[in-house]
Amino acid sequence: MDKRFFSMFNLTEEQAITVLDTPQDQISEDDSRYIAASHLINYPTEASIDALIRAVQNTSPELDNRIVRRKSIETLGRLQAAKALPVIRDCLADDDCYTVENAVWSIGEIGTTDQEILAEITQLLQKPQQSYRVIIHTLIKLDYRPAVTEIQKFTTSEDGPIASAAIAAVGRFNQDYSQIERVLSFLQHSQVLARRLCIQDLIDAKYYAAISHIAYCPVSIVFRLRGIRMLADAGLADGQLSFTDVQPYLEQVLRDHPQDLKLVHSYSQVPVLETLIQDLYDVDFGRCYLAIQLILEHYATEAPTALFANYETEGRSDYGAHFHIVKLFGWLQHAPAYDLIVEALHNTQPQFQKSRAAAAIALGELGDARAIPLLQASLKERLWDLKYAALMSLAKLGDNNAEIAPDEPDWLVKAKAASIKNN
Repeated sequence: MDKRFFSMFNLTEEQAITVLDTPQDQISEDDSRYIAASHLINYPTEASIDALIRAVQNTSPELDNRIVRRKSIETLGRLQAAKALPVIRDCLADDDCYTVENAVWSIGEIGTTDQEILAEITQLLQKPQQSYRVIIHTLIKLDYRPAVTEIQKFTTSEDGPIASAAIAAVGRFNQDYSQIERVLSFLQHSQVLARRLCIQDLIDAKYYAAISHIAYCPVSIVFRLRGIRMLADAGLADGQLSFTDVQPYLEQVLRDHPQDLKLVHSYSQVPVLETLIQDLYDVDFGRCYLAIQLILEHYATEAPTALFANYETEGRSDYGAHFHIVKLFGWLQHAPAYDLIVEALHNTQPQFQKSRAAAAIALGELGDARAIPLLQASLKERLWDLKYAALMSLAKLGDNNAEIAPDEPDWLVKAKAASIKNN
């Protein structure tokens, strides 16, 4: 589990426990039990787990306490605290649907083969006003096949994401993919959340043929890479996929050019450049990719100057736009952006990690041989997508002899390195 973003509060473990144990009506203005419950993810100790369990067992009905209970349940799940399972199980009967949702999710994170617990989770599908999608996802994750009859009822739900999850579950448990086209259709949904969620459903379904479809989905590269990566790993383990089955789609996603996506948004007329640059800050990456495509097609000459100016005022600190600006300089083959791209390659701030692989790709697009030793050095980093992107760009720059570590743990990186040497 990636915990890079969890440690954001200046609290020791002892301080966080003290705050969490303080009655809600005695909390000072400077303290927050919710933040304390969040922060304890950084301390996977018996003391922290016990404090979180105490918070869950505090059933005081005021809203602030209910919110803290929910967060404490979530943190216990993230800590995979098996010791907390009985207490979390009790929360399945809670009157608060959000507490129930977090309890179901946390049980999925902790893991269990207890048939009684799994049956209790399944019974929640018969209860009104529950988070059915989370319940279905958890039952798939825990591989509880007796739930398929109850899940089947939701395949015709008017709520698309719920139906999508249910269809994925039936596909997984019954090897019945007759309705999977409906799930695939959500990859081009107008709502970005629907696009993101259906990628998870295709992962859950272990529908390996979805890899080619996911590659074209206009969502953040993070979601596409995760989908392809998880399906590739599962397909390799099942003996259903090889590197050559995955390679073209994986590399299409890492290149991340809008021409390789099926865009879902459009403009009736081309906006001015300033509008398109602001679109790079949209939370729906589908709109960002449309903006990139239009910038490349209509503003290639004037875009670099405007992008540099925007980068200095806003883009440098916004990790979404930062990613897109780095990529754009590569697609524009704008040589004066070399130093900016190199800076992105070496940016180790957690929220800017996807910009590092983007920078590796952009350096390959610039065609500057000075980047070769920098890309070679990137092969020693821990990020698999950065290493893979570096190998792609090294090959593009004519370096077919790049050496990865002899004990490189990632099978995709190893296979890519071998494919370059064999060509």
